[in-house]
Amino acid sequence: QVQLVESGGGLVQAGGSLRLSCAASARAFSSYTMGWFRQAPGKDREFVARINWSGITTSYVDSVKGRFTISRDNTKNTVYLQMNSLKFEDTAVYYCNTHPPRDYYWGQGTQVTVSS
Repeated sequence: QVQLVESGGGLVQAGGSLRLSCAASARAFSSYTMGWFRQAPGKDREFVARINWSGITTSYVDSVKGRFTISRDNTKNTVYLQMNSLKFEDTAVYYCNTHPPRDYYWGQGTQVTVSS
C-alpha cells in the first residue's frame, strides 16, 4: 500500500525554523508533482507549496513566499518543506500529497505549533 508519511513538526517560537519531511513508500512518486498543505484549527485545509517532478518548478501561497522553501530528493522518495521566520499564523497540521491532491494519499500530517 502506497503511503506518504510526514515528519519534522514540533513546537517553535515565532521567528524560528522547522524542516518538514514527507517520505513516500513508492518510487512512483518521483514522477509526480508534490505539494504541501496545511489545516489550522477551525479552518479548511489550504495549499502551501508545490514542486514539479524534477524540482525545477515551485510555487507558493502568498503568505509563505520568501519564508518557506519546498524541495525534493527523488533518490530518497522524499519531499521537504523548509520553514523559516515562522509566525503564529503558521500553526497548523501540515500534510503532503500529490498536486492536485488525491483523497487516498492523505496521511496523519505533522503538527506545527508556533508560539508568539
